[in-house]
Formats: sequence, C-alpha cells, structure tokens
Amino acid sequence: MDIGFLAQYLMNGLMLGMMYALVAVGFTLFFGVLDVIKFSHGDVLTVGAFTALATYLGLEQIGVTDPATQILVMVIVSTVLIGGLGAVIARTVILPLRSAPPLNTLLITLMLGTVLREAVRLFYPEGGNPKPFPALLPTDSVTFGNFNLRLDNVLMFGAGVLVIVGTQWMLNRTKLGLAIRAVAQDEETAKTMGINFNLIVFITFALGSALAAFAGVMNGLYYNEINFGMGLLLGVIGFSAAIVGGMGNLYGAILGGFLFAALQTIGAVALPFASAYKDVFAFAVVIAIMAWRPTGLIQEKVSDRV
Repeated sequence: MDIGFLAQYLMNGLMLGMMYALVAVGFTLFFGVLDVIKFSHGDVLTVGAFTALATYLGLEQIGVTDPATQILVMVIVSTVLIGGLGAVIARTVILPLRSAPPLNTLLITLMLGTVLREAVRLFYPEGGNPKPFPALLPTDSVTFGNFNLRLDNVLMFGAGVLVIVGTQWMLNRTKLGLAIRAVAQDEETAKTMGINFNLIVFITFALGSALAAFAGVMNGLYYNEINFGMGLLLGVIGFSAAIVGGMGNLYGAILGGFLFAALQTIGAVALPFASAYKDVFAFAVVIAIMAWRPTGLIQEKVSDRV
C-alpha cells in the first residue's frame, strides 16, 4: 500500500485512540477509587456533546461568532456541567449503593445510561435525528502525496494530549491527586489521615465525566455530527480499552485506547469489506488478549484493594 495512505490511516488511528483513551481514563478513575464500573459513562459523553452543541447555538443567538471563543466556551460549559452531573451521579446513585452487591451498581448505572440517552432523544429538539456539529477549527491542510495532514486534527490531538498529560500531572504531582491515590489504595487509612472521602469521590467522578464531555466535543468536531446513541459504542470501546489495558491503571487505559484504535485501523486496511468488519476484528483481538492476560496488559500494582 502507498505510504501516504498508511500515514493517513495512522493519523485517523491516533485521533480515534485519543478519544477512546479519554473515555477509558474515566472508567479507570471510577474503578480505582470505588471499584465501580459505571456503564452510563458513554451516555454521559453523549450529554456532554449535546451540551456543547446547545452552547454553540446559544452563542450564535447572542451574536458571538468568533470560532475560537465559541470552542472555548463550548468546552468550558460542557466539561463543567457534565463534571457536575458526574458528581451528582456519585452522590445520588453510586455512594448509596456502596454496601449493595456490585451487580446492583452495574445494573443501576446501565439503566441510568438508558435514562440519559432517552432524555436526550426526547427532550432535545428533534433529538432522535443526527445533529450537524459545527466545524469551528481551521480547515487548512498540508498534502504529502496521498497523505493529507489537516490542521484541525493536529489541534484536536494536541488538545487531547494536553488534557491527558494534565490529568496525569494532577494525579501524581498535586495534593488532590495524592488524596485520590490514597483513597484508591486504602480507603480506611485515607479517612484516618483526615481525607474527606466523599469529597474525593465527588471530585473523581466529576473529573472522569468532564473527560468524557471533552471526548464528546472532540468526537463532534472530528465527525461534524452527533446523535443520541453515539455513547453506546464509545462507552463499550472505552470500557474495553480500560479492561485490556489493566482496569485501575491510568497508563493502561491510555494504552488500551490507542491499542483498540490501532486494531480498528489494521482491520480497515487489511480486511475485505473493512468498514463492516473492523470493529469485529478489534473486539476479537481484545478477547484473545484478555484470554492471554486476564489482568490486562499493565497489571495494577496494588493487589489488596478495600
């Protein structure tokens, strides 16, 4: 195959991998702090994307037309509101179920995802139809043979890198991150040391949900379209990426996200009827990896969890 086509597929894979990694990091944060698998996470992403779109329409109505300002406000409003939604979910759904069997939490969050998804479909104007998402980033590009490097892709990928690096820095270099890691390692000892457990849980769920909202905005800008069911597949892929990377491990979640995107890209290049089978190929390889390494590619260092 022409090297330009390969480079194009590589760039597409990097963009997908960044979105998957952002979603997977949310899953691993939730599991790391509370051992919770929140299956509504993909639908939270959907709400974030539609919140950004509603913000854009509102800005247009009041006469704010500068693309840079629009994107900045959309990202801020979406991440803040969806972060708040994540904290509310933690307060009203997750914490009250801490003493319940894990299956109860799994089922409740699965149903919550359906509620969020259907709420978008029913209450957003014509929410059942796909919505065009504004193309606000520069469309300039540089062509090298069959490879077309678009500036908007570079900007989105760079923003995603900054968000993930910032999250990693916060978790490893700040007192808040230390508190989150302490709660994840040993809840009782963290409480004894004076850490506000509930507050840390709220912040963690807000952070993970804000990352999902950012991924939703990125997805809208990349495809220029969103729909009320977009979180279903993204949630499953993000969860799969977190599992294959090593649930509870931040670096494993990032690795899993890019691995899944790489598998989709390989499937699209190597298989016949690529668009139909690339997801099947990716999930099949993930199943094989999990059969080989049930703990994930990067096993969590902490073996005894509370």
